[in-house]
Amino acid sequence: MRKTQELRGNSPEELEKKVLDLEEELFNLRFQAKMGQLANALQLRVVRRAIGRTKTILAEKKAEAAASAATK
Repeated sequence: MRKTQELRGNSPEELEKKVLDLEEELFNLRFQAKMGQLANALQLRVVRRAIGRTKTILAEKKAEAAASAATK
C-alpha cells in the first residue's frame, strides 16, 4: 500500500518517466535471464508489477484530468 501512496503523489510526467525507467530495467533483467546471469529471478515479477501499478495510477490521473476538464 505504501508504494501506491508514494506513486499517487507524483505528477503524470514523473509517472511516465518512471514507467520508461522500469521498462528499461525489465529489458535488462530479461537479457540477464537469457544469458544465465540473473541472480534473483523474483526481480522480474517485482519489476513487472511495479510497471503495472505505475501505469494504473497514470491512467487514473489522466482520466481524472479529462473528467475535470470536461466539467469546466
